[in-house]
Amino acid sequence: MGKKNIYRILDANINRAKEGLRVCEEITRFLVDSRSLTLEFKKSRHRIDSIIESLSVKARLFEERKSLKDVGRNIYVNELERKDFKDIFFANIQRVKESIRVLEEFSKLICKNSAIEFKKIRYRIYEIEKKAAKRILPLCGSG
Repeated sequence: MGKKNIYRILDANINRAKEGLRVCEEITRFLVDSRSLTLEFKKSRHRIDSIIESLSVKARLFEERKSLKDVGRNIYVNELERKDFKDIFFANIQRVKESIRVLEEFSKLICKNSAIEFKKIRYRIYEIEKKAAKRILPLCGSG
C-alpha cells in the first residue's frame, strides 16, 4: 500500500470523525440543552482541524479523495436503524471513537506527534461521552 492510500484513509476518517462530532454537538445543543457539552464537542472538532493543519497535508487529502469510487459508499449496515436521538448519539459517538483511533494509527506513518494528539482527543472523547450519557439516558426513559 502506497502513501496515497494512507491519505485516503486519513481523509475519510477526518470527515467521519468531524461529522460524528457535529451530530453529537447538535444533540447536546438542541436536545440536551447543554452549553458545556456542546462546547466540548465543538472544541474536539476544531482540534482535529488544528492537527491536520499542522501536518500540512490538506491539499494532499483532497487530491487523494475518491468519494464517488469508494467501495464502501453504498454499504448501509445498521445505518438506517435509529429509534430515537439516544440511538443517533451513541451511533455517532462510536463512529467518532473508531475514526479517531484510525487517525491515530495511520498518522503514525506521517507524524508521530500527530498520533499522540489524536490519542489525547480519543481519551477526551471517552470522558465527554460519559458526561453526555449521564444527561441523555434519562431523557430517553431508559439506560
